[in-house]
Amino acid sequence: MAPQDPFIGREILNGTVRILQKIGSGGMGSVYKAMEIENSRMVGIKILHPKLANRKDLVSRFGREARALSQLSHPNTVRVFAYGELDDGGLYIIMELLEGKNLNQSVRTEGPFLMTRALPILIQACGALDEAHKAGIIHRDLKPENIFLVQGGALRDFPKLLDFGLAKVGERQMRPGSVILTQEGMVFGTPEFMSPEQAQGKTLAPASDVYSIAVILYEVLTGKLPFDAKSAMDYISLHVTGTPIPLSQRVPGKTFPPLLDQIMDRALAKKSEDRFQSAAEFGQALQAVLQGATALPAHLVAAPSLPEPPTAPFAFAPAPPPVLQPPPAMGGWSPQAPATAPKTEGASAVVPMPKSAASPAPPSVEPPARPQKANVPMLVGVALGFLLLGVAIALALTKLMSR
Repeated sequence: MAPQDPFIGREILNGTVRILQKIGSGGMGSVYKAMEIENSRMVGIKILHPKLANRKDLVSRFGREARALSQLSHPNTVRVFAYGELDDGGLYIIMELLEGKNLNQSVRTEGPFLMTRALPILIQACGALDEAHKAGIIHRDLKPENIFLVQGGALRDFPKLLDFGLAKVGERQMRPGSVILTQEGMVFGTPEFMSPEQAQGKTLAPASDVYSIAVILYEVLTGKLPFDAKSAMDYISLHVTGTPIPLSQRVPGKTFPPLLDQIMDRALAKKSEDRFQSAAEFGQALQAVLQGATALPAHLVAAPSLPEPPTAPFAFAPAPPPVLQPPPAMGGWSPQAPATAPKTEGASAVVPMPKSAASPAPPSVEPPARPQKANVPMLVGVALGFLLLGVAIALALTKLMSR
């Protein structure tokens, strides 16, 4: 017979919380159902195993989860009410009590979800994830087990984002003495769901979590992962170098809207810059599919990777009309003046024209490398001078021919 858990029936935090029963356990600790005695509110309490209290890395991980969650208020993120240290040195987190099953358990027992059920769940999870990203927190361990589906009362399939123990946090979440678990070159997370850059130990951005939540959606829709692999190392290698099996080709006879295939291809791109750049964007793209759209909203369309635009063509702004001056005396013409006027009359502002897919290709005219401002009065005077000279020559020739 297993020994009685020493925490069950115990009152902690100066008698304000009574632990009722164990509802889960893991490598780092256990989760209990408890009651706040003063208001009879049922809560969950996660307690780090006392025997791990001397492991600085695990203590730091436990603490960073508490600090990260305490900063977040999105309805689809599990709420944290308090955290701290027990009298015996054990660490605890008091959070809202959740009734239901995690996403992994639900898919295993019920099979792949219909698209109309799966997309709303992941859209809401994206909202919670986006709030974390804006707070400077990268989750780094997104997997179906860390999305809990609350069931009961008026709630059905209401997702709650869990377990920020491996989160990469910004400096404002760190505390003196914290052990850095996010050093570049170190790999943390679950191999089946980690992004290519995470698998290589690179610095992570929100697009890394976008990749992971896309893998989760892939599995929820098909019951399978985007790669066929036999080991954790195989998954890591395929995330970095392998081509994901297209969503609509994963299960024979099971297809999805073409737009969803395109969205998944983009979310699972190898380069982070080729994916949706935020969880909010990914959620908006999934919402478009749910609403029956056949193309992404304009603000979500990825800009094509174009080479640097050339220095040509130029557009010349219209110049103000020149102010005519009296023509100078013929002897005042300077041989240093240009013999011909440039193609752009007047003092024009030169504005580079960006390439546009909707604009026709401009003529291949080589512009001057350094457009110069023209001297309008001088050019007008020179032109009039040549005109008068031509008239004088023509009159002289006429007189000669008439003799």
